[in-house]
Amino acid sequence: MRRKFHCLIKKYWILATLGFVLALLLIIPLNLTLARIKAPQPQAFFTLGGEPAREQFTAELAQWYPSLEIWVSSPPVPEKTRKTFQALNIPNTQLHIDTHAVDTVTNFTSLVSDFEKRQIQHLYLITSDFHMPRAKAIATLVLGSQGIAFTPLSVPSDRPKETILHIVRDIARSLLWIFTGRTGASFNPTVD
Repeated sequence: MRRKFHCLIKKYWILATLGFVLALLLIIPLNLTLARIKAPQPQAFFTLGGEPAREQFTAELAQWYPSLEIWVSSPPVPEKTRKTFQALNIPNTQLHIDTHAVDTVTNFTSLVSDFEKRQIQHLYLITSDFHMPRAKAIATLVLGSQGIAFTPLSVPSDRPKETILHIVRDIARSLLWIFTGRTGASFNPTVD
């Protein structure tokens, strides 16, 4: 009898935990919808570092939107990034270069609090086309959990799309961040 009771408690505990996780995840689409209602147009650029073409694309686009701030996460050579924007007369005060990220998940998690402080609720998300599916999955979870919507803009490249394994791994790491505040970056065997 006692064993049966413990099995029943364990079963309900698992169901309650799964229900709690599911409820939290269902809040994300609601957060994204509310953010788009409050800010139908993007309020800033968010470029994932890694390839100079992304920064060049952002700089050219920023000329059309001079009031929007530009955030570049972990570019390979920050000084080159700064020069790319200066060459197109983008003011230094408009550009924010963050070097804390070590991979795609931390591109998002290292800056989300800065976006919140500035009350940014909608971003242009800029990365390469091969990288966009993973970036959108992470953005949906990390930005969406904080009530920040995004509009993806892909930069063309010649590289093949990333594997589903990369996407699933980073979805798991994004969920880890939502529930624990940690990204699991120390377990990442390669920086991507």
